[in-house]
Formats: sequence, C-alpha cells, structure tokens
Amino acid sequence: MGWSVASRDHETFCVSCHTALPYALSRAALRGALADQTPTINERRLIENVTKRVRLRDDRGPYYNDETSGAHKTAQSRGTEAVINALILANYDAQTGRLSDDARAAFDQMWAQQKTTGDDKGAWSWLDFDLRPWEAEESAYYGAALAAAAVGTAPENYRSTPAVQDRLLLLRDYLDRGYATQSLFNRTVLLWASTKLPGLVTAERRKSLVTEIVDDERDDGGWSLASMNRTWKGSTLRGYARSWIRADRSLVEMKSDGYATGLVTLTLQQAGLTRDNVQVARGLLWLERNQNTSEGFWPADSLNVQRPPTSNIGRFMSDAATAYAVLALTEANRHSTPQH
Repeated sequence: MGWSVASRDHETFCVSCHTALPYALSRAALRGALADQTPTINERRLIENVTKRVRLRDDRGPYYNDETSGAHKTAQSRGTEAVINALILANYDAQTGRLSDDARAAFDQMWAQQKTTGDDKGAWSWLDFDLRPWEAEESAYYGAALAAAAVGTAPENYRSTPAVQDRLLLLRDYLDRGYATQSLFNRTVLLWASTKLPGLVTAERRKSLVTEIVDDERDDGGWSLASMNRTWKGSTLRGYARSWIRADRSLVEMKSDGYATGLVTLTLQQAGLTRDNVQVARGLLWLERNQNTSEGFWPADSLNVQRPPTSNIGRFMSDAATAYAVLALTEANRHSTPQH
C-alpha cells in the first residue's frame, strides 16, 4: 500500500491479486479468530482505497492503459479491478451481514464489465502480463471464479437478486464451458468459489475434483503451485513451456509451497473434508512445520522469475502464501472448538 510503484490517480493505489486481495480475505478471517472487532490500520486503508475508487466510477484511471502498457491493458485493468473491488467489499460486508451501498455499486460496476458476446462471454477482460498464476493467458478463468466467490460471499442473499440472474447464468455457463481445459490451480479456485455459491459445480464434478486435488498432494504433505498450475490443455506451446521454464530460463521447482498448501487445505475444508481427514491433516501439519518462525511468513517462489526472497517484489508470493495459510489454519481452528 505504501509502495510507490502501486500509486495511482486521485491518491489511490493498485489493489493487486498477488498481495492486497489475499490480505483482505485473510485479515478479516484472522480478526474473527482473534475476536478483534477493530480493523487494523492497513485493513482500513485498503477498504477506504477500494471504496474511494468505486465512488470515483468513470473518473478513476485504469491501473494500466493501452498507451503505456500495451494493447488491451485498459480493458483488462477495468475488468480485473471491478471483480477484485466487488470481492473485497463483499467479504468486508459479510462480517456485518449487511451489503453496503458501496458494495452494491462495486457489483454494478463488475457486471457492467462482464463480456456478453463472443467465445469468452460470461467472463471479464483480465490482466495478462504473462505472469502466472494470476496475470497470464489462462487467468480470465481465475478471475471469473473470483467473481462467483464475490457473489456467493455477499450478504443479504445478493445471489438471489432478480436483476443479476441473467449475468449469473452467463458466468456459470462460462465456468462450465471452460472447465475441462483449466489447470488444477484454476479448478481449485473454482471449487473454493463453489463453497460460497451453491450450484456452481455439479456434485459429480465436485467429487471428482476433490479426488484429483487430494491425489496431487506431495510426499511431504504439502501441495506445489508449480504442479497445480501446469496443464497442456488449452495452452499455447509457449504457455506450456513456461510451466517448466521461467522467463529467466531457470527451471520451475515442483516442491511444496505455502500458497498451494494453504489454498488447498482451506478449500478442502470448506468443501466438506474435516481437519481429521488424512490429506487435510497432513496439509495442516505441513503448514505448522514450514512457517518461518523468525518473521512469521510461509514460503512460496515465483513461477515467472527467480527473485531475491527478501526484496519487495520477491515477497509477493510469500505474502500470498501467508494469507492463504492463515485462512486454512483459522478455518481448521474454527472447527476445533470444544463442544460443551
């Protein structure tokens, strides 16, 4: 939030998929686990920033534009921001049970950016900087799953609002249509979204996907983002090659990491597996054993370039990993409350 590179117009900042969104989701969960009613300073700054950009509407500039960042970046920025804003505000409002006017405005802006024609109808233009797993050629599916999660998270039964049913149908059709060609990572995010928006995946598909995710667990009890992000289906040759070799020609490592392990153990628990399930228990144990005890974070490496782990940009993956590890552990803790 205080990073100069993230600064944008009207004294706002870019709300990123890699850091700000996971932080928003995890901080709310951690606040609940700690029975802390007051948002932290950084949490308030983030919510205020998102709210300000929603209220600015068309007066706000895109995060990136065609002139300085390349073709389609204006539309991609608009689509990406609209989804993330809606999810962050819906998640925040879920703590109170009341959907605010600002969150409703964010959803209106999100639906306005949804594609209604073409092969990708039902999805959103999504940032593509060839940066996996969030900003690459296959990331529009990830973004659509986030949109579904936003709708399912919103309080006051927003999902049943008559005015959004046609848009929701487009979204469901898109997610169903593209399912077979998606990476396990994208499909795991879809499974997570389906725990918030019932009916997003069929019971048969849900069961099959849970089995596939469980089977991808590593020998040490964790999951590997590099492994989960790899798929040849629907990928260009370049995209598939990038799942093996980073842009700097270093090999992508298949070891377990905090991001994948946190995301998977969170998702499996919310999909109905208990913390006593063997695979979930092993994943939670991996998280307990692999936290950096001196600084408190969980490790994860970039899929794109080898980066110094202590640099600002080098911490992006570990920041995201830490957020999802927190979500997984707080979910486990939520279901371990002794019964009296």
